[in-house]
Amino acid sequence: MWRSFLRPERVLRVVELGLAGWLLIVLLAWNTFIRWLDQPLALDAPVVVELPQGGNLTHFLDDLHESGLLDHPRWLRAQARIDGVADKVRAGEYRLEPGITPRLLLEMLVAGRVVVYAVTLVEGMTVAQVLARLQEQPKLESALRGATADSLFGKLGVDTGWASAEGAFFPDTYQYSRGMSDADILLASHRALHEVLTEEWAGRDAGLPYRTPYEALIMASLVEKETGVAEERQEIAGVFVRRLEKGMLLQTDPAVIYGLGESFDGNLTREHLRAPGPYNTYLNAGLPPSPIALPGRAAIHAALHPAPGSALYFVARGDGSHEFSASLEEHNRAVRKYQLQRRGTTYRSRPQG
Repeated sequence: MWRSFLRPERVLRVVELGLAGWLLIVLLAWNTFIRWLDQPLALDAPVVVELPQGGNLTHFLDDLHESGLLDHPRWLRAQARIDGVADKVRAGEYRLEPGITPRLLLEMLVAGRVVVYAVTLVEGMTVAQVLARLQEQPKLESALRGATADSLFGKLGVDTGWASAEGAFFPDTYQYSRGMSDADILLASHRALHEVLTEEWAGRDAGLPYRTPYEALIMASLVEKETGVAEERQEIAGVFVRRLEKGMLLQTDPAVIYGLGESFDGNLTREHLRAPGPYNTYLNAGLPPSPIALPGRAAIHAALHPAPGSALYFVARGDGSHEFSASLEEHNRAVRKYQLQRRGTTYRSRPQG
């Protein structure tokens, strides 16, 4: 368009018009520029483009031009300078939809409306499983490769005084954008866990056998792993709390399985229950030394508001629910009814006596 307008004969006629002619050129150019700002980019389908960390608007717009998406990169740079935002664009991935205009593109870059991804940490996950899931996210940078539950707090720069980072993260869905790392997700998740635990601890029932919120978190992780039916969380917590108060062993299989680590092949045996170890609740009184998984808010709430009652035992029925018993005699009958008839089932999920 400009080449046609600025042909020598036309320029000559404008010069002959003097100041009025130059004013006309400026007005026409400005009008063309304003209309261009609101003309859609050459997009037939959505496309994701990236303004890298340390990059600048000039290079980014030039790349769009070379890709055939933006016809006049200098014009958009000029608009950015007019608006005073040339140095305020934010790095990240941007999803450009058909119909987006240069003006809207610039607004998007300044607002930092980057492409957002999500990762979900699920109740009952261990730290090892959480780290593996974060490693699977292709847009998430890895800063924690090789970390374990014992080393993770050090890598995150978190000082809690807790035995390990197991159970120290809140299960939820977390959003992130390109350039963020697995450490960013876990720091946010740990802050969320701290907020939930602090809130629930403040409203706890009186007389519970926990000295600290951390002990309540350990209990919540046991409740989380034992619960197959949500409505039973508080009842299971009640059993464990009463056993603690009576000095009875907790005898919870998930804790033993956690202590076995990668050596556990899915078959919990009598030998496992007799093997010494800090997480063997068939041999050690009280709570295990750390949580065994990520508890959700409902499990934390249940640990701090256990259901009253007399039950000291429970046995899995096989459908996710449990049969609760107040005496060992009742419990043994339930075991014969629900578990000894299920050959091949090795996971009991039941305190023994």
